[in-house]
Amino acid sequence: MARPTKERRVEFLPEYNYFKPVGIPRKELEEIHLTIEEFEALRLKDLECLTQEEAAERMHISRPTFQRILTEARRKLTRALIEGYAIKFEGGNYLLAQKGYCKGCGREFKPGQRRRRRGTYCSDCDSKD
Repeated sequence: MARPTKERRVEFLPEYNYFKPVGIPRKELEEIHLTIEEFEALRLKDLECLTQEEAAERMHISRPTFQRILTEARRKLTRALIEGYAIKFEGGNYLLAQKGYCKGCGREFKPGQRRRRRGTYCSDCDSKD
């Protein structure tokens, strides 16, 4: 019996959840579904230019798991672009990360924004809280 899939940590949800080729009615298109964690893997690796290790840490998964998610996302995206499928972002097994606030200066930050050897530190006041 396989182990249950661990929930992936996601920091960003897409504002738009559907893309389609121009000029083809939606009802005539086949869809490719990209999960939210696949979207997040693409965002972290290709938009934020993080290493796989950094991106995997931000999603709270192992590097090999991140690689599998990223490979599958790129395969789906490439197929949709080349073969003219619509792309729909939905579903998956994820937890939305909460924004944090520094207790020292009140600055809002994303968890993991500035890392040191132990814990997360505010980049404005250098507080660990």
